[in-house]
Amino acid sequence: MSTTGYTDDHARSGIDAPLPEIETWPSQFEGYEIETVVPEFTSICPKTGLPDFGRLTIRYTPAKKCFELKSFKLYILAYRNLGIFYENAINRMLRDLVEALDPLEVCVIGEFTPRGGISTKVTASWKQDSGNAA
Repeated sequence: MSTTGYTDDHARSGIDAPLPEIETWPSQFEGYEIETVVPEFTSICPKTGLPDFGRLTIRYTPAKKCFELKSFKLYILAYRNLGIFYENAINRMLRDLVEALDPLEVCVIGEFTPRGGISTKVTASWKQDSGNAA
C-alpha cells in the first residue's frame, strides 16, 4: 500500500462492475464517422466517495453496427453511482464500445472538471488494424 492510502482495490474499483448493455443497430453506410457528446458525465471517486464531473466525446467509424442512443444513455447514467477512477472509466468505455460495436476505430475522450486548479483529459483509442485490445 502506498503512503497516499490508495489500494489495489481502489485501483480496480468499477472496472468489471455490471453495467447496462449497449444496444446496436445495423449501419446502412460505409466510410463515415459518428461523434457523440455527453456534456454532463458523472462518476464517483472510489477513495473519497466524491463525485467526478466531466464531458465525454465518443468518435467512432462503424464497420457494421452503430450504438443505440437510449441504451447508451442508460449505460452512461449507470456510472453516476459507480466508484471508478475517471482514467479507468474512459478505458472501460472503450473496452465496452469495442465489444458492442466491433468498429473500424473508436476514440473516447474524457475532459474532467478541475480539482485544485488541475484539469485532466483522458483519451483512449482503438483501431481494428492496430491489433491492440481494449
